[in-house]
Amino acid sequence: MATTKNVKRLPSGRLQYRGETFSGYNKPKRTPGKNKKSAVLAKKGSEIKLVRFGDPNMTIKKAQPGRRKNFRARHNCDTAKDKFSARYWSCKAW
Repeated sequence: MATTKNVKRLPSGRLQYRGETFSGYNKPKRTPGKNKKSAVLAKKGSEIKLVRFGDPNMTIKKAQPGRRKNFRARHNCDTAKDKFSARYWSCKAW
């Protein structure tokens, strides 16, 4: 598992990890042109992990209560507690 020692802080205050820049830990960003919709540099203690999540071909319609309820039930969002899982971040976006 990678640690915070593997992350470089840029002069702008942003973080760089594996050639990608992030505004901070646990802050999702969009990733156009990638195989997933979003990415986040997740941090628990001193451990970090790059988590990609979301289907780039699907749209989020969380403003519709029925769709939101079904998504959260289908992904069991009430029990998503691990920040190193894509399910946690998808549920958080919904």
